[in-house]
Amino acid sequence: MLRAIPGVGDAILLKLVQSFGTPESVFAATPAALEEIGCRPPLIEAIRRGPEAKAVRQVDQELSQLEHRQMMVLTYPDKQYPTLLRTIPDPPPLLYFQGTLLESDRHAVAIVGTRKVSAAGRVLAEELARDLAVMGFTIVSGLARGVDAAAHRGALAGKGRTLAVMGCGLDRTYPADHRQLRQAIERQGAVLSELPLGAAPHSYHFPRRNRIISGLALGVVVTEATTESGSLITARLAGEQGREVFAVPGFVTAESSRGPNSLIRDGARLVESARDVLDELRPQLDAVFRDRLDARAEADDQGHVQLGTEETLVYDALDAVPQSVDEVIRRTGLAASQATPVLLSLELKNCIRQLPGNEYVRLSRRTR
Repeated sequence: MLRAIPGVGDAILLKLVQSFGTPESVFAATPAALEEIGCRPPLIEAIRRGPEAKAVRQVDQELSQLEHRQMMVLTYPDKQYPTLLRTIPDPPPLLYFQGTLLESDRHAVAIVGTRKVSAAGRVLAEELARDLAVMGFTIVSGLARGVDAAAHRGALAGKGRTLAVMGCGLDRTYPADHRQLRQAIERQGAVLSELPLGAAPHSYHFPRRNRIISGLALGVVVTEATTESGSLITARLAGEQGREVFAVPGFVTAESSRGPNSLIRDGARLVESARDVLDELRPQLDAVFRDRLDARAEADDQGHVQLGTEETLVYDALDAVPQSVDEVIRRTGLAASQATPVLLSLELKNCIRQLPGNEYVRLSRRTR
């Protein structure tokens, strides 16, 4: 009901709850106690008077809608409120979500980037998210087109958990064509927003939304992004929140690589695979999680993909930059009749991926 008090915005609401512990304690506070934390007389009087009947009815209607839509709302004091998010300077006092939030989601990595992602960038984001999800990390992103969607899909493909933070109310899906993706996320994680039902996806909501994406994670990975991308806002916020900042390098002349390249120049950790992220975050992980990682790594070592001589030659000739069949032939010295079946074999072993235009990229699969 505190939010229904005139003059109580998110910043004041958070300050009140942090100072007094619960909304009930705020309403019971003396004028002197409220004045001591900076409340002005008109606000003190409004708090002492309580919410108007109309505002109470609106709150009750929203709660009824949330229940009908099987959505939940957490307040900052709730025990289920995400642990990492609670530690940022300006956590949302109210957090709406649909799906499930687990204590294990504190082991989270955010992956963000441009909406206009290249085919190779999409593959890389999916692979990175999938590999981290297989390790046990929850993948956080923003449900936008491009890198965000690829990150969510990679986590889902890895049978892991993923959280999507939206810049609108939960009664909307933005973009609308991600409705099926959203439903899949809700089954393997949650969709979240600090905004009430009915809030539209206005452009000014998204920079604030980005602090929640970074706040839910131990670190933020920026893949493809321009220097004007909102992903760089997320990276900056991550640094201010004490989170790790990672970036995937790219061609210096590519506009979509200027963002991550600038982050690397400013000190972000260069990322080529999920292992780079893990190595940096490992000291922050609890002992149980590290033990699971070690057990999984031992199993992976026993399950290396076996490659023949020609397969190894072609695999080594490829990298994260798309290569045409002609380029593969030039690099390996193989005839076209030899290279084509080898490429197919590597694709079936999930070591490489074919892209539109008959180009190929290498996936970071362990081979021997």
